[in-house]
Amino acid sequence: MSTIEMLETAEFVVDAHGNKRAVLLDYKVWEALLTLLEDWEDAEEIRRLREAGEEAIPWEQAKAELQAEGIDV
Repeated sequence: MSTIEMLETAEFVVDAHGNKRAVLLDYKVWEALLTLLEDWEDAEEIRRLREAGEEAIPWEQAKAELQAEGIDV
């Protein structure tokens, strides 16, 4: 599901005057949006590190390496 499709599932809560006051999202859509935002944030951090000349590896790879060393993550 694309970001636009996820956002199109939003339902608005309105007050007595019809003014939008809140947004309701299905919990699975909310989780998918959070994951997407976290991925964007991670990608931005990796880009920044690469520009600074730092080595960057994907989190899943780093997590696996830490767990192999007995570090709980």
